[in-house]
Amino acid sequence: MYKKFAISLLLVLFVLKSSQGQTAYQDGEWFKFRIHYGLFNASFATLQLNETSLAGKPVYHITGKGKSTGLLHLFFKVDDTYQTFIDKQDSRPYKFLRKINEGGHTKNLIINFDHQDNKARVYDKKHDTRKTYTTKENIHDMLSSFYYLRNQIKPEKLTPGEEFHLNLFLDGENIDFKVRFVEREIIKTKFGKVKALKFKPYVLAGRVFKEKESLTFWVSDDENKIPLKIKADLAVGSLDADLEAYKGLKHPFTIIQE
Repeated sequence: MYKKFAISLLLVLFVLKSSQGQTAYQDGEWFKFRIHYGLFNASFATLQLNETSLAGKPVYHITGKGKSTGLLHLFFKVDDTYQTFIDKQDSRPYKFLRKINEGGHTKNLIINFDHQDNKARVYDKKHDTRKTYTTKENIHDMLSSFYYLRNQIKPEKLTPGEEFHLNLFLDGENIDFKVRFVEREIIKTKFGKVKALKFKPYVLAGRVFKEKESLTFWVSDDENKIPLKIKADLAVGSLDADLEAYKGLKHPFTIIQE
């Protein structure tokens, strides 16, 4: 009897350990970024993840906030809040909120995703309108896509040129979002040198970006896949975002000493 109990206990512990390793993040994870536009400190942005429930279902609630500072705030005010509620197992979004003010351009949207019927029900609070869109399977929003990709990236198996695809719903459109792995690098951060994975998402060239590969981001080469740095070559100027502070990481974060 004791032998069976011991075997059962080992199996339970193994399952729990495997389950914990399925995600790159956990309750309480928090990041703060310093954003530069050209020579100016343009703003700060934060990402916060917490466990909660939505319609009785356990979910992760992720909140992203960005706000302009200094001189830029006087000429071009930015005050953005994004929220998403995602499934704790597969990172699919159930509800997405987008409330932004960017130089007077405002949006206030609530999107509910129905994955069974592949629908996105959009409530535009600014104009008090409701629309329903047909979506592709395994659809993601702007925030959930990043957390989903963090779980999909397996550092030990990555090869240069490898692409990741996901279905993204943005502004009423279904987009085939693609991200290409470029290479491994060691980059300098505020905390010291860090082993990093370099990626390039494919973006639409034109009004915002110079070219379709104008955006580059780096994440830590470990189980966390922490966002370390973002660089964007814009149609006018350039933008950089660097990790300023963090807490609540699920896995060890290794800093290479000078």
